[in-house]
Amino acid sequence: MSRLDVTEKIIAAKVSKGLKWSDVADQVGLSKEWVTAACLGQMTLGAEQAAVVADLFGLTDEEKKWLMVVPYKGSLPTSVPADPLIYRFYELVSVYGTTFKELIHEEFGDGIMSAIDFRMDLQREPHPAGDRVSITMSGKFLQPAL
Repeated sequence: MSRLDVTEKIIAAKVSKGLKWSDVADQVGLSKEWVTAACLGQMTLGAEQAAVVADLFGLTDEEKKWLMVVPYKGSLPTSVPADPLIYRFYELVSVYGTTFKELIHEEFGDGIMSAIDFRMDLQREPHPAGDRVSITMSGKFLQPAL
């Protein structure tokens, strides 16, 4: 058994039960963005959170333990994503990455935006020309160690 096996079981149970990630997040008590990432194997759940997820998805005690293991993050199957939606994010960074870097450095100085001390909020934004995806990302600014 591996973390990937547990992720696949979670997804199958989610589909079978007709759950939405926001439903799962409400039960866990955290944001839908963070809980989704955790259920997909990109975050580590605490014991209480893992117990809720295990109960919701019918996981065994052994499977529940995998939810509490520090994952190998950023584990997409290829270096350039083939999935069209994920590829658009890759394209976004390819086109705007230097702009993000330049504007962050201009505003904050040398450093990075944390992906650990990080928040994300994804919402539907109604628009007359077609609904839009609104994603707000907020990461702590970290200066380099001297």
